[in-house]
Amino acid sequence: MKIWDEYLTERDRQVFAASGYGTYLGMGERPAVLVVDVNYAFVGHEPQPILESIKNWHNSCGEEGWKGVEAIATLLAGAREKNVPIFYSTGVDHRPDGFGRGLWRNSRNSEGSQVPDVDGNTIVAEIAPQPQDVLIAKTKPSAFFGTALMSYLTELAVDSLLVVGTTTSGCVRASVIDAFSNNLRVSIVEEGTFDRGEASHAINLFDMNAKYADVVSLETSLTYLAGLRSDIFAGRIAPAKDPELVAAP
Repeated sequence: MKIWDEYLTERDRQVFAASGYGTYLGMGERPAVLVVDVNYAFVGHEPQPILESIKNWHNSCGEEGWKGVEAIATLLAGAREKNVPIFYSTGVDHRPDGFGRGLWRNSRNSEGSQVPDVDGNTIVAEIAPQPQDVLIAKTKPSAFFGTALMSYLTELAVDSLLVVGTTTSGCVRASVIDAFSNNLRVSIVEEGTFDRGEASHAINLFDMNAKYADVVSLETSLTYLAGLRSDIFAGRIAPAKDPELVAAP
């Protein structure tokens, strides 16, 4: 049973089955991991039910977000065992006058009240980037839009992405579609992806699985990573002991 099944009508099931949507694409030979926006603004500064967490963090996904963090930590451990490149995205602080925010300049993107000494754009400590990882700062939903991400993936000859993060219906979806449009195979790790809306999370997973990506389990992803050679990116990305984290515009 898929997470989206309870939201589909019988007609939906018949139409998508008959039309051939959702055909499994499969994973590539040179993957990277993309962790989309798993920062304090989107999960809160501590695990709390979402209705509590949004009192401090307007955009928080609450407990589901912290469950996602646990799954992401497991995925990243598997990726690092094989020296697979890991990219993170997060938002940026805007000018006080709001210039550069574009259509974000509305209440839908309000951060809510800030918790003292916690920067909402900081990746949560439990999955913080390590020295060999790359942090992409973005101003729009997609991690690709206006950033050097695709250039970095091309430099590494990456052919596929394992995607986790938040929100499923927003920045994850935007990034997945751009990855697909750039001819990358995309696998969305279900347990590591989350949203503040239960229905939008499920339906967007369904829609991306039908058209742009494969929605796969954490177990499937770990099995795939375990089967990779550990030298695929030898000489192309710094080892974990490198002291400098790459911060990219």
